Amino acid sequence: MVSLSPTPVDDPTARALLDEYVAMRAASFPGTYTPAHPPRAMFDPPAGVFLVLRDDQEAPVGCGGIRRLPDGEAGVRYEVKHLFLQPSTRGRGWGRLLLNELERRAREWGAAGLVLDTHHTLEAAGGLYAASGFVPIEPYNDNANATRWYGKRLEP
Repeated sequence: MVSLSPTPVDDPTARALLDEYVAMRAASFPGTYTPAHPPRAMFDPPAGVFLVLRDDQEAPVGCGGIRRLPDGEAGVRYEVKHLFLQPSTRGRGWGRLLLNELERRAREWGAAGLVLDTHHTLEAAGGLYAASGFVPIEPYNDNANATRWYGKRLEP
């Protein structure tokens, strides 16, 4: 059985997963990707949360977080960040599980919406976001690594 646990983003387990994520992105976007590791405070509740997903053998195989942004038109909003699953684990529904838990936590903190940015080459991620109710939106940031922006209104 898989599990999700809040983990400080600078914890060695979280850091190792983020290193894998950064390496994967850098390989996918040669010459264009600018890696950055987030500061711990970005994901300290209620400013945000960072989750580590462990498989049924308790091995850490994925991660993702949400962080509070300035309020949007609808009110409180959070941004989904660093959603990653090791390639060998993809296709099992764990990305949706992780995304759903991040959304649940954002709702607990009164979020009216979630936003995220991604790159057009991450087609599986785009499919997950669309299937989870995210729709294309205008850019809300100037992230040089992003080519697509998505948002989702959260009903109370």
